[in-house]
Amino acid sequence: MSGHSKWATTKHKKAVIDAKRGKLFAKLIKNVEVAARTGGGDPDGNPTLYDAIQKAKKNSVPLDNIERARKRGAGEEAGAADWQTVMYEGYAPGGVALLIECLTDNRNRAASDVRVAVTRNGGSMADAGSVSYLFNRKGVVVVPKEGTTEDDVTLAALEAGAEDINDLGEAYEVISEPTDLVAVRTALQDAGIDYESAESSFVPTMEVPVDEENARKVIRIVDALEDADDVQNVFSNADISDEIMAKID
Repeated sequence: MSGHSKWATTKHKKAVIDAKRGKLFAKLIKNVEVAARTGGGDPDGNPTLYDAIQKAKKNSVPLDNIERARKRGAGEEAGAADWQTVMYEGYAPGGVALLIECLTDNRNRAASDVRVAVTRNGGSMADAGSVSYLFNRKGVVVVPKEGTTEDDVTLAALEAGAEDINDLGEAYEVISEPTDLVAVRTALQDAGIDYESAESSFVPTMEVPVDEENARKVIRIVDALEDADDVQNVFSNADISDEIMAKID
């Protein structure tokens, strides 16, 4: 994950700003509703729902909003939307691969919004399968550095099946197989280590170094995509160095 830390930290800070605008809140609430619909409304018996609720709480989503979303998803309350997960693939300048995960109740709108965000900012859409092979589905737990050490995180996580620990600057990123995600998260909790988020994610198998000009273009595309209501996550294999990220900041 060389050079990843500065960008990851910047994206985390941006998420705080997004939350104030309500963008992040809407996406987190949608995650809760879908998790409850897919695996049931009991967080104790549905780890995906548990993690979705915890992430929403940690990002200051009001508890009433979280509970209503859980009830809608579980069928305990009316008003649930027919959310569908749709993946789109594309390229940003510099040969950077983009994997775009949408959660939408209108596929046509989602496809249009994604295409506009990518093409208007210098990127291009790609056929299904032409980009996704560059990513592996992994379990990812993000642990704030405050109050813990890398040794503590490593000891707890590796015993539970974690594959790698990455330094993101202000946090540690614990990578595992998706099937080991709950075990890793639970092991960290049992060790008294607080975590920021735990979710299934897409991790690039190899990263593409980009210069300052292309880094700006990549970030512009990612920002445009994340502003789209239907886009839940944007994954890329861009490797933006700390030096270039500092210039962009």
